[in-house]
Amino acid sequence: MRGKIMNKMIKGGLAALVLTLCLAGVPVQGFAEETAEMPVSTALAEGAFAIDNLFLLVGAILVIFMQPGFAMVEAGFNSSKNAVNILFKNVMDLCVGVLLYFLIGYGIMYGESILGGFFGWGGMGIGEFTDSPGAEVLHPQVDFLFQVAFAATAATIVSGSVAGRLQFRAYLIYSAILTGLIYPISGFWQWGGGWLSELGFHDFAGSLVVHAVGGFAGLAGAIVLGPRIGRFGADGKPRALPGHNLPMATLGCFILWVGWYGFNPGSQLALYGSENTSAVMMIAVNTTLAAAAGGLFAMVFTWILHGKPELSMALNGILAGLVGITANCDLVSNVSAIIIGAVAGILVVLGVKLLDKLRIDDPVGAWPVHGLCGIWGGIAAWIFGGAEMIPQIVGSIAIPVWAFATMFALFSILKAVGMLRVSQEEEWRGLDIGEHGEEAYSGFQIFTTS
Repeated sequence: MRGKIMNKMIKGGLAALVLTLCLAGVPVQGFAEETAEMPVSTALAEGAFAIDNLFLLVGAILVIFMQPGFAMVEAGFNSSKNAVNILFKNVMDLCVGVLLYFLIGYGIMYGESILGGFFGWGGMGIGEFTDSPGAEVLHPQVDFLFQVAFAATAATIVSGSVAGRLQFRAYLIYSAILTGLIYPISGFWQWGGGWLSELGFHDFAGSLVVHAVGGFAGLAGAIVLGPRIGRFGADGKPRALPGHNLPMATLGCFILWVGWYGFNPGSQLALYGSENTSAVMMIAVNTTLAAAAGGLFAMVFTWILHGKPELSMALNGILAGLVGITANCDLVSNVSAIIIGAVAGILVVLGVKLLDKLRIDDPVGAWPVHGLCGIWGGIAAWIFGGAEMIPQIVGSIAIPVWAFATMFALFSILKAVGMLRVSQEEEWRGLDIGEHGEEAYSGFQIFTTS
């Protein structure tokens, strides 16, 4: 009797799997007939393989969806005369990033270790699928798609840091080098089995590997470029250059928040099985709690400092909380996630104040959000998640230093050869006209007849 019940349960489960795959658009013609003849263990392995890879595909799509989120945040926080330029940079980050990461970046980041764990190489392109289908077995094609979405995210963070004064060709050069070399090399250190991984460093979804790389690369660009015209007065005091569209920036923030459910839960890399399912759900809740706490505490802290709550700082607080929880969301409790997000919300405000004191112009606060809070995420994995202290400190220093030093050198070379900053006249007119010959909001000029 028990055997008959078990067979009915298995057949029912397979039928449910067929329905799920059909709804997901996975070809299942003949699947029922095949599963009726194959052993139960083989059918379950095939089903687990499909579920885990479909889960990662959805995660990859959500992370790619973060690209319009970054575009909306950065464009909204900047002048309307530079909106096309910012949107264009975000578009090219994905286009350039996908191709360069396919050609060399993926092979560097997940190749065989050479040079003492500092560098990896696995060849160009994507390898063939050679494993047997089963739980937690990923097809190389979907693995590449998920990883390239992360690479493009690291690159696009810099767009806001250098907004309003960087030549478009310089940005294309930067984007290619970061996604093709700089990001994959430090990514290999941790996720490819390199020296940081061997040391015991923990960065679950990329507070350091992704966000700190982008944040510190952006800081290097902002320093070498210098501030926008009018950003600081002769006395050194900062002058506000308000963004032109806060509704757009708010929409972008919400898009990023939604996309983060691909970023963090997706980094579990599997859904099949109670252990994976439980981990994914906990990670998703921790991500939500940290984001909410970051936004709330950034608002309250700004209210205390300035006497009024500021939407722009609250939005950055949400993003700061998301960055802070990304390294440790798999380790910490729900309460710890709230604390991590709250600290990140306060740090982002202090980070903006620090840049103003140093007269560094970061129009969207990319370094406070992604750089400073990226480091906080790595340290929080030790404080709240039980990761080892020394590896966390080493990794939280090594990756930012790598990104800052290499990108500072690149931007300095571009400056030396006259390929970095636009002319003063072009900056006044806006990069949309000077660099691209088109406007984001056309049709508002007033014409007079003589």
